[in-house]
Amino acid sequence: MKKREVIASVKDEKLVKKRRNEMIKGAISLIKQKGFHQTTTREIAKASGFSIGTLYEYIRKKEDVLYLVCDRIYDEVRERTEQDIGAHHGTIEGLRRAIAHYFRVVDELDDEVLVMYQEVKALSKESLPYVLNKELEMTAIFERILRTCVESGALALSESEIRLFAHNIIVLGQMWAFRRWALRKMYTLDEYIEWQTEFLLKGIVEKQRV
Repeated sequence: MKKREVIASVKDEKLVKKRRNEMIKGAISLIKQKGFHQTTTREIAKASGFSIGTLYEYIRKKEDVLYLVCDRIYDEVRERTEQDIGAHHGTIEGLRRAIAHYFRVVDELDDEVLVMYQEVKALSKESLPYVLNKELEMTAIFERILRTCVESGALALSESEIRLFAHNIIVLGQMWAFRRWALRKMYTLDEYIEWQTEFLLKGIVEKQRV
């Protein structure tokens, strides 16, 4: 799906990116405390460090903030999972690296991930499909990685199994954010990545031996 355009009157792309990142940071902190509907654009502007007039140079409505959060999560996942695979393309090692990159993005953007999925219900019926499709696009990243492993002979999976495996990866990454209040008391991020990856791969390896 094409990225939804959030209109800005400022033409300097670097400045737009900088200001929107500041806006996301301020908005996430407020939405976590108060919820999306109870948070005003004026409060977001203040938390971001600029005036309400400046805020409207970078977005047109409060809902745009959730679009920006959604796009940021997706863009980070796409960029990270595609990097550092190189020679490991189509291998189990490449898959391991992609999973690790994804889990680390969730760790770095845990507040954004938490707010995005808690507040998605606040979106209008016209806007909700965009966010849900972004979720499917994120899952599709791992579907493509898994298919390259099947094509290379590293894995033996049906198309249905590929789709389910990809969804499992996405959910396990999200769990690090959703249940951080418990998981981070018991595991380091590295431990979580290692063990969850092993659990994921163990089932496939055992299936292939049957």
